[in-house]
Amino acid sequence: MAKLPKPQRMSLDGPAGKLEALLETPQETTLAGCALICHPHPLHGGTMQNKVAHTLARSFTGQGFVALRFNFRGVGESAGEFDDGRGEHDDAIAAVQWLRGHYPELPLWICGFSFGAAMAIQAAAQCAPAGLVSIAPAVNRVAGTRSQQPDCPWLIVQGDQDELVDIDRTIAWVNELDPGPELQVFAETEHFFHGKLVLLREAVGAFVSKQSRPQGCDQP
Repeated sequence: MAKLPKPQRMSLDGPAGKLEALLETPQETTLAGCALICHPHPLHGGTMQNKVAHTLARSFTGQGFVALRFNFRGVGESAGEFDDGRGEHDDAIAAVQWLRGHYPELPLWICGFSFGAAMAIQAAAQCAPAGLVSIAPAVNRVAGTRSQQPDCPWLIVQGDQDELVDIDRTIAWVNELDPGPELQVFAETEHFFHGKLVLLREAVGAFVSKQSRPQGCDQP
């Protein structure tokens, strides 16, 4: 049985002060990359301990990635207060810079859930990561930003019964993007992926594995 990733509680230097963070490192494997995970809305109970954020971390550590989760400003022990996405975007950029400073040789992926997915998309447009994963993205915060579409492999996953993010609006937004991301719609699934977290972990892991595979290694 594979060992669980080694967790390390820590703090990062953020624009508004210290950011509480959790770094998870796979054991007994050569590191394949590093991943930043952004949590859902701070004013609606979102923290780095959110189950979907935790699932994303497990998806990446399962592929040999270091996974960094952190609390946005004003959440948990992170300094500052909620800034309606402006400061939170800056927090995500600071976390990206931390990862790149500590793992400069590894490809960096950025991902997030809901509000955190919107922050991840905005950060990816600025930071040019190796890949992007957006789970039930808050479309109202990113629609209309086609010119800033990140140039990297991009997966979006959403449930067809999402009660907070309208699936039809997500599909319409994705259809405006060129080239568009890969969109996977889970049947009978709502916003928080209750009962579907294992399926989500496997879907993200499969996408990351496929995109991380060296070209020319596909089997016939």
